[in-house]
Amino acid sequence: MKGFITFIFLFPFSLCAYCPNNSTISPPVSPPLHLPPIPKFLDHRLREIYPIIQTFKNLITSDPLNVTSTWVGSDICNYTGFYCGHPPDNKSATALASIDFNGFGLVAPTLDGFINQLPDVAIFHANSNNFSGTIPPELATLPFLYELDLSNNNFSGSFPLRILHMKQLSFLDIRYNFFSGSVPPQLFSKNLDVLFLNNNKFSLKLPENLGSTPALYLSLANNEFSGSIPSSIGKASSTLTEVLLLNNWLTGCLPYELGFLKDLKVFDASDNHLTGPLPRSLGCLGKLELLNLAGNLLYGKVPEVLCALGNLVKLTLSNNYFTEVGRLCGKLIESGVLDLRRNCIRELPDQRSWADCIMFFSEPRSCPRPSTFDIIPCNVTPTSNHTPARPKRISLAYTALVKHRFL
Repeated sequence: MKGFITFIFLFPFSLCAYCPNNSTISPPVSPPLHLPPIPKFLDHRLREIYPIIQTFKNLITSDPLNVTSTWVGSDICNYTGFYCGHPPDNKSATALASIDFNGFGLVAPTLDGFINQLPDVAIFHANSNNFSGTIPPELATLPFLYELDLSNNNFSGSFPLRILHMKQLSFLDIRYNFFSGSVPPQLFSKNLDVLFLNNNKFSLKLPENLGSTPALYLSLANNEFSGSIPSSIGKASSTLTEVLLLNNWLTGCLPYELGFLKDLKVFDASDNHLTGPLPRSLGCLGKLELLNLAGNLLYGKVPEVLCALGNLVKLTLSNNYFTEVGRLCGKLIESGVLDLRRNCIRELPDQRSWADCIMFFSEPRSCPRPSTFDIIPCNVTPTSNHTPARPKRISLAYTALVKHRFL
């Protein structure tokens, strides 16, 4: 009998040979489980990234606009900040094509495990958040990503070298972060339309291949770049529209090859340590609207061919050591286009003291290739009928200097 009891204990749900009609012993009835319904996704590509988004959502420690409250359910295409489209490799499919977190103020310790796990993303904008860490190197494996904006965040470390392997990338904006160290010269050979590196702590002698960049807009401002502006910059004559080099440690003389930049509209290299006279080739910049070279060590006469440019809106040469100005430039001073305050021009007001000027010129100063400063590589006809142009648009490059400004 003891054995029989043991058998029943061990196998309570087995057939009972000693029960009437050979019946079974039924287990206790449990209440039905209420499992959440399995979400139905529009496309398997969306189903595969759903857990990735939810994992990233759990990493977010602050969401002041409560945008993540919409990141619920299978309709990923209607999550705030998420946009779907048809990927290039399958026009009938629906995938996550774009992310725009601009201005959300989200706080997360990293983007690693999120952005690099979204294989169909073509655009990723995250301006003005509080993301930290480093840029995931796996970004280079994303086949469609062509716009990357991580500006106004807390990223740090060295320049993410794997960006050099992103074949489709045409827009790179990593300004207002805490990146440091050198920038690889290969970056200036990438097929980028927009390159904004300003307001970090990058340090590098400007590379000789700077002119290889096909960028339209280039901002290296407010870093620790050094060296002279390479003469190769003239090779970018068919592309460069706006260049910001202000507030770095640049030295040397301006290359006359700047005059080859026929489409240049904005050039700002103020607050550096540039020296020498202004090359007369600047008179070939027919589309130039804004030129700022204030706060350098430039000297000599301001070229009349520069003041004859018909599209100039603002020409800022203050806080230098210029000694002479001609008739055309005088008219620009009267109209407010040309700022020559704090120089060494005796007949103008608001100039440096003579003691300051004498001390500056007491040291020998020269530039390499001195003969090039008189070269004008175009046909120019100075005119006295300059009508200052009005700004036609907001400079995209200058917009990059405004923190929390979405481009």
